[in-house]
Amino acid sequence: MTFREGADFGDRAQTTRGGGGRGGTIAAGGGIGSLLLIGLFLLLGGNPNDLGGLVSGGGQQELPKAEGSQYQHCTTAEDGNNHADCRVAFTAQSLDNVWTEMLRDQAGLEYTEPGLVIFQNSTNSGCGMASSSTGPFYCPGDQSAYFDTSFFSQLEQLGGSDAPFAQMYIVAHEFGHHIQQIEGTLRLSNYNQPGEDSNAVKVELQADCYAGLWAHHADKGENALLEPLTEEQVKTALESARAVGDDNIQQRTQGQVRPDLWTHGSSKDRQNAFLAGYQSGKMSQCDTLGRGVYKG
Repeated sequence: MTFREGADFGDRAQTTRGGGGRGGTIAAGGGIGSLLLIGLFLLLGGNPNDLGGLVSGGGQQELPKAEGSQYQHCTTAEDGNNHADCRVAFTAQSLDNVWTEMLRDQAGLEYTEPGLVIFQNSTNSGCGMASSSTGPFYCPGDQSAYFDTSFFSQLEQLGGSDAPFAQMYIVAHEFGHHIQQIEGTLRLSNYNQPGEDSNAVKVELQADCYAGLWAHHADKGENALLEPLTEEQVKTALESARAVGDDNIQQRTQGQVRPDLWTHGSSKDRQNAFLAGYQSGKMSQCDTLGRGVYKG
């Protein structure tokens, strides 16, 4: 996916915060496998405060201090197409544009912009300390989405895609959790009660659906920030949705599939959820919690 030349990318790049991390320590399990498990827990919804049970063994790893970044270089469509940090910021602007109208029209709610933090190495959040190994996540404590763009390349190790639209899907998913925060449903997710039909899975699948819903609307209208989406670009998002399915992660890391431990849903369910939003453009088709409150 490419950003439209001459589009108005707003001020997201200027209001985006750099990491500003103070440095600190995390308990590291050792090796990229455990880092991926930590990152994938948080990648699409986990809370850094809940990492205690996921991080075990190993010693303390010192994190270097992360300097705040500046995004004055993110001004044109070419910047968004070529630089991952600009891509995150411009995707956030597109999400703001789409959800401002859609949330009002389809749910009768007022959209408020979440904070956006792009960091390197480490940073503090309202949900605790975050590092590069935790990957992208949304923190309800400060209603902000956090991204270390170096994590995108790690998706390839699970068979996902590092393509631009696959990265944008991840950003859109995290913003989906912000929509759930506004709706008051994000709190229903409980990783201590996992399972194929758990609320944790339903909340994650809805966020996938919301990401697809954004994609449906993001390239439409005279103020759209994106060029028309292609089938190949949709495929890259579906590849990443498959990669972060609980069954795929379990099979690759443990050699077996345990649906009773799922917190995000199967690869197939995650792909289907994205497609449900993408093909319909309606929040009512993303009602995994069965609330029946959406219009249209």
